[in-house]
Amino acid sequence: MSTPEKKESLAEKVKRLSRGLRGTLAESLKDEHTGSLRSDDQLLLKFHGMYQQDDRDRRDERALKKLERLYSFMIRLRIPGGMIGPVHWEALHNVAGQNATGTIKITTRQTVQLHGILKSKIKPTIKAFDQVFLDSVAACGDVNRNVTCTANPSTSPIYKEVFSYAGEISRSLLPKTRAYYEIWLDEEKLAEKEEPLDPLYKDLYLPRKFKIAIAIPPYNDVDILTNDIGLIAIIENDVLQGFNVSIGGGLGTTHGNPDTYPRIGSVIGFVPKKDILKVVYEIVTVQRDFGNREDRKLSRLKYTVDRLGLDFYKAEVEKRTGIGFEKARDFKFTTRTDEFGWSQDKAGNWHYTVFVENGRVLDENGYLLKTALLEVSKTRRAVFRFTCNQNVILSDIFPKDKDTIESILVKYGVHKKTTEASPIRKNSIACVALSTCSLALAEGQRYLPILVDKIEGLLSKHNLQSEPISIRMTGCPNGCARPYISEIGLVGTAYGKYNLHLGADWEGMRLNKKYKENLDETAILGELDNLFGRFSKDRNGKESFGDFTNRIGILN
Repeated sequence: MSTPEKKESLAEKVKRLSRGLRGTLAESLKDEHTGSLRSDDQLLLKFHGMYQQDDRDRRDERALKKLERLYSFMIRLRIPGGMIGPVHWEALHNVAGQNATGTIKITTRQTVQLHGILKSKIKPTIKAFDQVFLDSVAACGDVNRNVTCTANPSTSPIYKEVFSYAGEISRSLLPKTRAYYEIWLDEEKLAEKEEPLDPLYKDLYLPRKFKIAIAIPPYNDVDILTNDIGLIAIIENDVLQGFNVSIGGGLGTTHGNPDTYPRIGSVIGFVPKKDILKVVYEIVTVQRDFGNREDRKLSRLKYTVDRLGLDFYKAEVEKRTGIGFEKARDFKFTTRTDEFGWSQDKAGNWHYTVFVENGRVLDENGYLLKTALLEVSKTRRAVFRFTCNQNVILSDIFPKDKDTIESILVKYGVHKKTTEASPIRKNSIACVALSTCSLALAEGQRYLPILVDKIEGLLSKHNLQSEPISIRMTGCPNGCARPYISEIGLVGTAYGKYNLHLGADWEGMRLNKKYKENLDETAILGELDNLFGRFSKDRNGKESFGDFTNRIGILN
């Protein structure tokens, strides 16, 4: 009996014929008749850390004038572990002002992205980043993306060692093609002969995007179980022993497609630290070889794990590495929130976590956050660390420099804003959504702060204003802001309409469930008003809102 021939999706064909992700990008860039790139090149562009977008607020206006859409590009940097120096921040500030909209967006994967970059400004932008040794290689696309790690150095005396694995993993899984350097940085090809095949990605790369995170218990600020690979640091007597490994996490779904679903990762065992890079590498190769390449909606690692079975996947990794997984070690998470304000590590250095609502760094309505952070960078006395909750930590500050940094934060009202923001606002996350994301069905970062204003009023009404309830909003079901693992999740279905999800736990070990569909603002607030009233009256002790909604049976 012959094996049925597998169908090749269009994306797979484009990758296979791309000549190492080159495609016709160089030619597309030179076409001055359009602000867009050729359709195949738009897919390849993602592997270089960029997306083509357009201003959806102006589509109708431009269509009436028979003008093409107002195309621009988003560039996302690759910053393993989310740390850059003050020189890098200053360069980022300047590039954002000169070539983009001016806003710096901190992402949910511990990096930053700039929007509104015109086609003619792409190369100057990438060259400016290259001058300070920053790049956007593999920040998007069907490859391993930015590796995240618990953000605050005060979490552990051996934080530096754990953090180093983010960089090592990122380097080991980078594509080997020189396309990025040839196209954007004008590097000349060494020879006309064909480039050697990438030993990891070959000519098809991965079936879909791949995400890896590292957590240091009891902190789960990276939402470890939402990643394709989660590495949970096991530390005993201040010595890193290795990592518990989870696989198969991922949150993206498609409205109306029951074959798609969010999934939290499954812990498959413990691996000593000396073996972890090899194990991670081969987990990726198994996905490369067995992942679904016919249907991109079913191509993430979570679907491969569920289709093949967890035992098969684990055994295949053991076969390829020659390393057996040990029994998972005990661990416990207690929080996913960032530790705002000042904290001190074991070495005596200070770290200040700044609240950045939905990750948007800009000067707006008299609040000069962007100016303040630039002034901090110019002191050269603080490192910048991004968190997966879209905040920034001014980090590694010597005790003698603490007052200098604090004076800047006070001067520009940053300390006041961070201190006075409500717990629910500090635990809010939103994706970019409209007006630039092509997938968005509803608003995200532009609307959530307005909705939180009204939810704060409901919480005060029920004497719950001190409750640190997590709330997350996305403009589509792809789940970039991780709404399926928040206590209140809002997933866009149409303009002004959202599915309301409830019931995730505080620690990030349980998904929420869809409670009501297609709610407008009035309906959302009505449902929350009722639930907050019940929560205030019937909660058990210090029970979290997510545990309460899960317990009372409304999600069954």
